[in-house]
Amino acid sequence: MKSILRAFCCLSLAVAGISAQDSGKLDFATGLSEFREIRQTVPKHLRRQAYELLEARRRAIAAIRTPEQLAQRRAYIRETIVRDLGGFPERTPLNARTVGTLDRGDYTIEKIVFESQPKFYVTANLYIPKRGTPPYPAVLYPLGHEAGAKAHDTWQQMLGSLAKKGFVALTWDPQGQGERVQLWDEDLGDSKAAASTTEHTIFGIQMLLAGDSLARYTIWDGIRALDYLLSRKEVDPKRVGCAGNSGGGTLTTYLSALDDRIKVAAPSCYTNSWRMMLDTIGPQDAEQNMPPFIARGLDYPDFIYGFAPKPFLVLSAIRDFFPISGARDTFDESKSIYERVGAADKIAMVEADDGHGYTKPRRLAAYNWLARWLKGAEDNEPEPEIQQATYRELQCTPTGQVVTSLGGETVFTLNQKRSREAIAKRQPGDLAATVRKLIGYTTVNGAARVRQYGTIERAGYRIEKLTYESEPGIVIPSLLYVPQGAGKRPAVVYVDGKGKAAADADAEQFVKAGMTVLSIDARDFGETRAVNESRSAWSRYFGDWESGMTALLIGKPLVGLRARDVSRAIDVLMARPDIDPTRVYCFGKGGGAPPALHTAVLDARIRGLVLEEMLVSYEAVASRRFHRNVFEQVVVGALRHYDLPLLAGSLAPRPVWVVNAVDPMGEQLAAGEVRKVYGAGAIQVRERRPEDRAAVFYQEFTVPVR
Repeated sequence: MKSILRAFCCLSLAVAGISAQDSGKLDFATGLSEFREIRQTVPKHLRRQAYELLEARRRAIAAIRTPEQLAQRRAYIRETIVRDLGGFPERTPLNARTVGTLDRGDYTIEKIVFESQPKFYVTANLYIPKRGTPPYPAVLYPLGHEAGAKAHDTWQQMLGSLAKKGFVALTWDPQGQGERVQLWDEDLGDSKAAASTTEHTIFGIQMLLAGDSLARYTIWDGIRALDYLLSRKEVDPKRVGCAGNSGGGTLTTYLSALDDRIKVAAPSCYTNSWRMMLDTIGPQDAEQNMPPFIARGLDYPDFIYGFAPKPFLVLSAIRDFFPISGARDTFDESKSIYERVGAADKIAMVEADDGHGYTKPRRLAAYNWLARWLKGAEDNEPEPEIQQATYRELQCTPTGQVVTSLGGETVFTLNQKRSREAIAKRQPGDLAATVRKLIGYTTVNGAARVRQYGTIERAGYRIEKLTYESEPGIVIPSLLYVPQGAGKRPAVVYVDGKGKAAADADAEQFVKAGMTVLSIDARDFGETRAVNESRSAWSRYFGDWESGMTALLIGKPLVGLRARDVSRAIDVLMARPDIDPTRVYCFGKGGGAPPALHTAVLDARIRGLVLEEMLVSYEAVASRRFHRNVFEQVVVGALRHYDLPLLAGSLAPRPVWVVNAVDPMGEQLAAGEVRKVYGAGAIQVRERRPEDRAAVFYQEFTVPVR
């Protein structure tokens, strides 16, 4: 072993602060006219790749001409979706029980509790007509994200109306809503995460690491709700429809595509197209995304094709936040397929000039559609008046919350078990090949295109302001710190999740110790950052959700895209005559550490690695109820194959330092706790205090020289 960062031994170095004159120069690109929109580069680049995939899909859909071809497409859709959900749980006893009944004169409301998985309790209301002759047609009614869940006034209006019109109707509280808040806080009397969509996404991110989607559980709740509905003697199993709005429209569409028992569908305020969604409001919360959906050649209409050619009614609002153009595009494409297979009368679209919700115009259209196909008659009657019940009257548990009345499982505990199973089933194999596949990593051949934008002169060194092209369309603003003097020097690529300017203090220490430092804004860091975390509670939890989820949907996680940026930075250094190619290292900090680690696994030119303030492990994310700002570091299914400590250990004999590792909430862990995770091998686990200068702290960083 021989020290190759002799510069780190220069204990007498003083830290030179950034002068007022220099402070505005480190982030230089945004001040140049050619980079005026640099903060939109990453989202635009991701959207372009998504558009290419969607265009390829469009050409494939255009070839469908026969019922047989549609059946082949349906089989592919279902197989792909179920696989990417993580498969479904085992069908276990529902253990359903009725815990109360409300009499509404011409119908009753039963209060039901069942288990969609063992001890995973679902609270539901069953609306049963008292007039007419059973068995009745039935409607499965998934709910949206509105407050009150099954007690919401609009849902009660529609469910009561369906019962008065002779349908049995079943609704249930979604996970995170009504009586099924997953992160219940007794003092707040609410979820610790406040919004149900935030709860969904906290769990959804944990599930992605295990290779699952939150939709796995929401869909399964719906399938088991349908199991219960069909167990009732009042229901005709051959006449079952599904209808819901917003999140309930999402689930209506999912269930209809995947469960043949549903004969008619009428989702409201969900149907759209991925092109329009990406152009406007972007990906929504966790259960509305099934990575890598777009990379699989799928789009919104494919849910309809999973159901086709059965009767499907698209219900949309012209003034919805979901773009009406996307709903129209999907309807037009789907209608053409229905026409080709001789089922033109079984698809329709109704638009209302209003906003988001299952508003009266759409409810009336749904009643008529359901009656037409489940009763064989039109329903143009006025909507009846409904007696509204309170939340307490409809609740199925004594306290109004499953967690405090019944306990049992939560999404978090179920996913913990799934994560542990995934870890236990890991098999040894070609780690580099697995990493390359999971992060969608591809190399770019040839020299990186470098452009210079001036120099900052400082005492004993200079900073060259430059950009390099990581791949066509992606420009990486960078700062190259070059010491005075001649000869080949060791070099380090510095990747700070806060951007290159945030690395200035460390970079100055290293350059004064004789190293060349290339500090980069890997995509969506620093000047290329597309979001401002201070403006949104959502972004403070999840960072750049839009870019991160778009990347997952096209099968290219941000971790892998940033790893390419790091590898291209190595190319930039290797092309310089003043760099010793046998002494090139990488320093990843914060959000920049996981990409640096993944790069080192795939790029042997990195001779040593420092990981400072890195998330301690993916397993830790799955082991804690809360996490913050880990989403951009997610690799779907990683826990089935590896974790960050395993990657770090695989780099031996190259030196790896893990410094000030953090927990899923971003809090620094004690070195002793980190060593329990990383073991007692060659990996150095250290704690660095704020006053510890980089050149002093890292003076013992060594690698073998061959």
